[in-house]
Amino acid sequence: MLPDSPDFSPVAPIDTVDDLFALLERCAGAWDTADRTGDPVDILDHDRQCAQLLRRDHPDDEELQVAGLLHDIGHVLVPGDDAGHGRHAAEAVRGLLGTRVARLVELHVVAKRFLAATDSNHASALSASSRRTLIAQGGPMTPTEVEAFRADPDFTAALALRRADDAGKVIGLRVAPLRDWRPVVDRVAAR
Repeated sequence: MLPDSPDFSPVAPIDTVDDLFALLERCAGAWDTADRTGDPVDILDHDRQCAQLLRRDHPDDEELQVAGLLHDIGHVLVPGDDAGHGRHAAEAVRGLLGTRVARLVELHVVAKRFLAATDSNHASALSASSRRTLIAQGGPMTPTEVEAFRADPDFTAALALRRADDAGKVIGLRVAPLRDWRPVVDRVAAR
């Protein structure tokens, strides 16, 4: 793919779980926006909150939980690319964690567009930062896009990830430390 192609990702694949955890550790103290006007917690805290919510609500879906744990690493991989952060993260982890995890990571942005188009309560509850990034991400879906997304086999899981993404922004919430996620990520990577 050419660098000016919308599908081009400048991100190298993450080849080992050790490398993935090193990247996740770099997410501590990193923010989704350079000026910290986005989420009220750093990326690692946000991703751990998201994963914990998914563990609670979907205890049998470890791929979904892992997608929640790393869905925003694209903000660290390519800082400032709000529209592409899901795609960059997906491309980075696809070889290590598989197609479904990568798709769910990428679909968390798509699901935001879907909910903005179909759920007025969700749309009105978006933070100012989320409303701003929604525009960069393509805005609310068209009716045709809505129907196509509803037919996606990962539709339900993508919505679950999006809802956890929206809920996982609580300052000071106590969640499992990153090291507790290592066995889950190892199992997913081994599949």
